[in-house]
Amino acid sequence: MSGSSLCYSRHMNKSVCMSRPVLLRMRRIQALLDQLNPADDPRALLVPGSPQPRSDVIVMPGTFNPPTGAHIALLKEAYNYIRQQHRSIRLYAAFTVHTVNKEELERPLLLDRVLLLQNVLRRLPHTGILLINQGLYVEQAQGIRQSFPAVRHLFFLMGYDKILQVLDPRYYQDRDASLAQLFALTQLLVVPRGNGGKQELDALLQQPQNQPFARFIHLVPFSHQYRDVSSTHVREGSPLGSLDTPREVKAFMRKTRAYAPPIQTRDRQIDYYRQRMDMLNTLMHKQM
Repeated sequence: MSGSSLCYSRHMNKSVCMSRPVLLRMRRIQALLDQLNPADDPRALLVPGSPQPRSDVIVMPGTFNPPTGAHIALLKEAYNYIRQQHRSIRLYAAFTVHTVNKEELERPLLLDRVLLLQNVLRRLPHTGILLINQGLYVEQAQGIRQSFPAVRHLFFLMGYDKILQVLDPRYYQDRDASLAQLFALTQLLVVPRGNGGKQELDALLQQPQNQPFARFIHLVPFSHQYRDVSSTHVREGSPLGSLDTPREVKAFMRKTRAYAPPIQTRDRQIDYYRQRMDMLNTLMHKQM
């Protein structure tokens, strides 16, 4: 390893180099991920470089695999919506860590996804990333409240498809008690998704069983052009996924081949991202 970068070899003697600052940043992020245990009480950690959560915050949980132009547009619209009512707003994308074993199977690694999202979010002021050890919204709210007591108003940002799940009694033993616990901690910002817009949300909230919770759920206006954009489309390389795909994501996909199939040569198969995964798993705990 040189004084400023580290290089690792790939097939045909090609090398990929990583600067020392990037490696150090990745190690700090990995150290945080290693602290998150789903068996512990709800907990949230702040990725280095993110603003400290306080006052009023909007949190958008997701896998961000990968981040899309729709994610960026969604955060901007939510900020503008809440900014009309609150003086100070900070935005956060949030990753949840469910099981350690699952992380070993996911492509790309959660470490890579956090770093990529951090690069994408640099274009948005007052924006950071949270890492949370629980997956349910009420658990995430508890983790944020307990870890950052200076937070006053907490808003979760989600698509219309998610609010359907939140209100669906099939996911609860006692739905109303669980929702009361959730809305004691947070409010929900819902954006149109697919065919679910204002009319559909109004009809959902007017149902008698949902009316007691309607005041905690707010529709955020969102451009129709983004309603069907998804990370799946980006991973699959579909034309819809190319809509305003962040340049950082395009560069990451070209460089790492994280979503590309292995290359078949005459005598063997080459999985470049698997090589990167092996390299990162080694570097995260190797002496520098």
